[in-house]
Amino acid sequence: MAKRKRKRQSPRQKPKQGQKKKIVSFLKNERVHFIWGVIVAFIGIFMLLAIISFFFTGAADQSKVINKTYMEVVRSGTSDIDNWTGAGGAYMAERLVNDWFGLFSALIPIFLIYIGLKIMNATSLSFLKALFITAFGLIGGSVSSAFILDRLFPNTHVKWGGAHGIQIERILENSIGWPGIILLILLFITIIVVTLRKSSMYKIQETLINGTSSFAPQNETSPAPEEDDWYEPEKEKKPGLLKRFFTWMKKIKPLREEQHEQEIAEDEETDQIVQRKTPTANTTHNFTESTTISPKPPVTKRPFPVENDFEVIVPEDDETAIHIPHAEENKPKEETKSPEGMTQELEEDYDPRKDLSSFRFPTMNLLKIYNTGDRAVDMDEQNENKEKIIHTLRNYGIEITSIKATVGPTITLYEIVPQAGVRISKIRNLEDDIALSLSALGIRIIAPMPGKGTIGIEVPNKDPQIVSMQSVISSKRFQECDYELPVALGKTITNEVFIFDLTKMPHLLVAGATGQGKSVGLNAIITSLLYKKHPSEMKMVLIDPKMVEFNIYSAVEKHYLAKLPDEEKAIITDVTKVTQTLNSLTKEMDDRYELLMKAHVRTVKEYNEKFVKRRLNPEKGHRYMPYIVVVIDEFGDLIMTAGKEIEMPIARIAQKARAVGMHMVIATQRPTTNIITGTIKANFPARMAFRVTSQIDSRTILDMSGANQLIGRGDMLFSQGSSLIRIQCAFVDTPEVEEISQYIGKQRGYDAAFALPEVISDMESGAGATDLGDRDPLFDEAARLIVVHQQGSTSLIQRKFSIGYNRAGRLMDQLEAAGIVGAVQGSKPREVFIADEYSLEKLLDSLR
Repeated sequence: MAKRKRKRQSPRQKPKQGQKKKIVSFLKNERVHFIWGVIVAFIGIFMLLAIISFFFTGAADQSKVINKTYMEVVRSGTSDIDNWTGAGGAYMAERLVNDWFGLFSALIPIFLIYIGLKIMNATSLSFLKALFITAFGLIGGSVSSAFILDRLFPNTHVKWGGAHGIQIERILENSIGWPGIILLILLFITIIVVTLRKSSMYKIQETLINGTSSFAPQNETSPAPEEDDWYEPEKEKKPGLLKRFFTWMKKIKPLREEQHEQEIAEDEETDQIVQRKTPTANTTHNFTESTTISPKPPVTKRPFPVENDFEVIVPEDDETAIHIPHAEENKPKEETKSPEGMTQELEEDYDPRKDLSSFRFPTMNLLKIYNTGDRAVDMDEQNENKEKIIHTLRNYGIEITSIKATVGPTITLYEIVPQAGVRISKIRNLEDDIALSLSALGIRIIAPMPGKGTIGIEVPNKDPQIVSMQSVISSKRFQECDYELPVALGKTITNEVFIFDLTKMPHLLVAGATGQGKSVGLNAIITSLLYKKHPSEMKMVLIDPKMVEFNIYSAVEKHYLAKLPDEEKAIITDVTKVTQTLNSLTKEMDDRYELLMKAHVRTVKEYNEKFVKRRLNPEKGHRYMPYIVVVIDEFGDLIMTAGKEIEMPIARIAQKARAVGMHMVIATQRPTTNIITGTIKANFPARMAFRVTSQIDSRTILDMSGANQLIGRGDMLFSQGSSLIRIQCAFVDTPEVEEISQYIGKQRGYDAAFALPEVISDMESGAGATDLGDRDPLFDEAARLIVVHQQGSTSLIQRKFSIGYNRAGRLMDQLEAAGIVGAVQGSKPREVFIADEYSLEKLLDSLR
């Protein structure tokens, strides 16, 4: 029976629980909130109209509402009431103004209007701030009105300070007198002004320090006023006034001393002052010293008025270098003439550029200029994206306190500050929902943004701009940088030129799907080096399995390229030649390390400095060592064709070649784990990822997702460590690269390309290369082992006889010279020419 009673009671309890859930869901409904907000706002508007009307009609209505209750006034009818809001409004206004806080009673309906807007989520003003202003205004305003306006207009129907203000004013006048009341009023005004705008505090400080008013209208050169302190976390703090004053005094003092010591021309004096005022510190971007962005702070302009505290920043382009020096302008003097007219050589440092002293760097007119300056910002697009982002976040219960947009060449970065208590992971999981609402690809959420305390949402622009190579190369930052191997990739979201030093990377791994800008990125890297490095200071080894990408650089063979001595083409396209070239580079690396050891230095930079100072003797084998940059366009094809034969020398170079000035740039369109192995990734800390097809490929190249969400056409992510930076790669077209190559190729170059050391490979080692008279003691046993297993493998000999790889390799060379096994066939075992042991014994007897 007990069980039956429980079953009968459960249906009664379920409707009650369901009703509670319905009530709770009804109260949480956004539509209900909006309706309640409208109701509260309308009540506030009604009260405000009643108070405003009271100042005009209160004298006529005063006798009809005084000494009466609210119901008596309402029942008396509204025919004789002049107030715009009827008898109820007249009664309410009389009580609020004369019986309460006087003129400043209008703050009460205004606060109610704010409450309604807050419930509707139509304002971002802090509730505590609004409550403080309202309460402080009621108290301070009523006392001020009673002290000033009641004395100026005593015979009106309005008690300007209200009953509250009059009573408090009388108490204060009896206790502190009228001077104290004046000071108290000034205190009220100061607190209210500073609370409303924090910039007023700085203006008051400046007025007190300088003795002049700073509240006058500012001219165009004056700094813009700061934003409201509600957005204080997004602002950069300016140095204090006293600190700026003393800094200015330190700059003026040496100028005055120079004017007394020497008289110089006005133009030179102006140049010196400008040079002293130019900052020298370089600005970094969360990377090491090798990765820098333009050092000047981004100058923002607002072509359209800012609405609803939505700040849109359009960074200006980097400053262009006015004059670009060439090599012939800095030519060292080779000889001077004595007064007797005799020519005598100067004891000067070794100049590596002397052989090509007439070499001229490519000019800027070889690069195409795209008309992208002074671009207009589509404010409709920015406001539309802002509303969609806010609406999408609000649908998932996420409120934000501020939003700011930074418009870049192809991407706009929206920085939002969520309200306290919102989890970052909750916003990060809405990436696809925001992309759906914006109907755009390439949405990426950075949560949080390093060093900013905000959350970034990157949204592609509907009208992307082209970042030309000319604008990057001609920038002042690139022209004045002193990196060993400077590379200008493009521009960031903030329109700043992104430059890094390849010697500090020290190797770069590039990946991207077909047609996403990978080849253009390689051309941008090579073009940056051609515009900055002299042929005597840098050589390149270009490996192009596709045979068509690097063919345009064949014109600079005698200036910049390096190859094997017996090769016809400097651009390497044959896989077998690639293996020989990489082995030659490893031998060059070992030779350089021997020279560094003899010179007692650690890096090629220190070695070259010693050689330039003539502290190393060329007769002892010392030489000036240029940087060598190895660029491989399609690494995946090489791995598929040659396998370990390619990977081993690349791994050796990547591990050791940094100190001797050899650096690698490897590109592939298939960033899979069998192409980019763990050995390769471990030695290539710098990664450059264009758009890839899947998240797995992105994790392979960057160790994190993000490259699969790019929009293509040069949109890329640069990684050096754990931080990512989004860059729009500079566009350099094939005709531009061809003109640059032709410009360099027409000039006088070296007699031949830079010669790499020769390496005798297994393919080239024939019977004449091995002396069969000096055979290894294990030669006979190794031959029998090979014939029995019918497998010509060096590792087999190494395992069976427990010997090293070098000895096993010499045994295999002797077996090849004796005609027992064939030549090397890539990664496959050698062919065995002897079919049985009887034939082998006859051959061994003949060799004895």
